[in-house]
Amino acid sequence: MRCLWLENRELRYREDIEIGALPDQEALVKVNLAGICQTDLELVNGYYPFTGIIGHEFVGTIASAPDSPERVGQRVVGEINAACGNCQYCLKGHARHCPDRTVLGIVDRNGAFADFLTLPLKNLIPIPDQISNEAAIFTEPLAAALQIQAQVDLQANDRILLIGAGKLGMLIAMSLRQSDLNLTVLVRHQFQQKLLHNLGVQAEFQSNLTEEKFDIVIDASGSRNGFEDSLHYLRPRGKLILKSTYSGETLVDLAHLVVDEIEIIGSRCGAFEPAIQLLLQNRIDPTVLLSERFPIEEGLAAFASASLPGKWKVAIEF
Repeated sequence: MRCLWLENRELRYREDIEIGALPDQEALVKVNLAGICQTDLELVNGYYPFTGIIGHEFVGTIASAPDSPERVGQRVVGEINAACGNCQYCLKGHARHCPDRTVLGIVDRNGAFADFLTLPLKNLIPIPDQISNEAAIFTEPLAAALQIQAQVDLQANDRILLIGAGKLGMLIAMSLRQSDLNLTVLVRHQFQQKLLHNLGVQAEFQSNLTEEKFDIVIDASGSRNGFEDSLHYLRPRGKLILKSTYSGETLVDLAHLVVDEIEIIGSRCGAFEPAIQLLLQNRIDPTVLLSERFPIEEGLAAFASASLPGKWKVAIEF
């Protein structure tokens, strides 16, 4: 099958990868459309030593499901963490932290930049016909954006600063806007500010941001500098929510964290159903972030485009 293969930090287009045998209780999914996210770009940069097919934001159609043949033909999106189901984390409902899990296109499981992928049947969630393929590929990152509100009880009087107005940052801003929160987004480009203003979200450049301290700062910058910037704007006893993943190390002033009693919250994947409901109700339209589509044969060009500064979502179609 056709795919994008990552090995030794080199991304290649290949047509010689075999699909392989289908494990029990898993399904074979024909990929229709897949999106490139910052994690994919960071994997190429060496964020995690992965070898195989990358990609995890997708919509596709179940092509084979021997254990549930009635599901063949369903259009689905997929929860990317495939857990063991038996460990203490799984039994306590924390399957995303299963130590034996595989993660689609990230950890020990080939991903979505291929004609076909496999996932456990329980991970595959039907997508309503009213949601287009273009919107459906945002289900996973939108779920990640919504995870912030699942982890932290945000109040109307909280002063919230979001650092980073890239692809994930925009989805976070859209999701927080639904709750009518006191949100300011720190932007780097005028086109980001314009889009946010059109969405009814306050957006400011760093030069225009006052020395006001915020109760909650969300780092979705995708940059090692984002952590330091976040602490600069966070008040004592404030909460720092980390959404960024990137290669390399970050220097942390632990004394600052102790003295100011900063609470740090890591935030990763989220539940798909709330994201699907927002898409179904047309309360969020993430397709405004879809800027380009490339056929899989031009996957390397797609990654080159997605790597450009200020680029919105780039998708690969099959």
